[in-house]
Amino acid sequence: MERDKVILVNESDVALGQMAKMEAHRRGCLHRAFSIFILNANGEMLIHQRASNKYHGGGLWTNACCSHPQPGDDLKESALERLQYEMGIHCELEKVFSFVYKGEVENGLIEHEFDHVFRGTFDGIPHFNTVEVADYQWIDINELLQWVANSPDTFTIWFRQALPLLLDEIAFTTSLS
Repeated sequence: MERDKVILVNESDVALGQMAKMEAHRRGCLHRAFSIFILNANGEMLIHQRASNKYHGGGLWTNACCSHPQPGDDLKESALERLQYEMGIHCELEKVFSFVYKGEVENGLIEHEFDHVFRGTFDGIPHFNTVEVADYQWIDINELLQWVANSPDTFTIWFRQALPLLLDEIAFTTSLS
């Protein structure tokens, strides 16, 4: 499950080539990524604490799963495969939206991603991979929002940016139903 390359893209998500993952993060090159948000039937969100050995963001809390599709991968299949690998979860995923973000993280690295956001529903018990994940929890959305507001540095940069976008999208979708 080695993911040592990234797909370089432009602001329209057109693939421009590939690069070693760490080099792209050192140089801050825009590349393709995905983030998966999982909710349960109670409306709680699954978040996880990244393993301390991660190249950045170790010990920070984030969404259920996030990674980089590899060259030649189907985006959704890559997301499903990574969710199974990291959290031991299999569920249907739907793409909700995409966004671009850029920000400095520790170790002199820069996250600059065209992030495809997926959402799924799962009511079981995750069986997480301890190489990737230190801990997880199901959390009420309002409690999560309060935690993020009070302690933003406890969460990854992409999570802090994607969460309000996702909640706006969920509210919009719900209002149309």
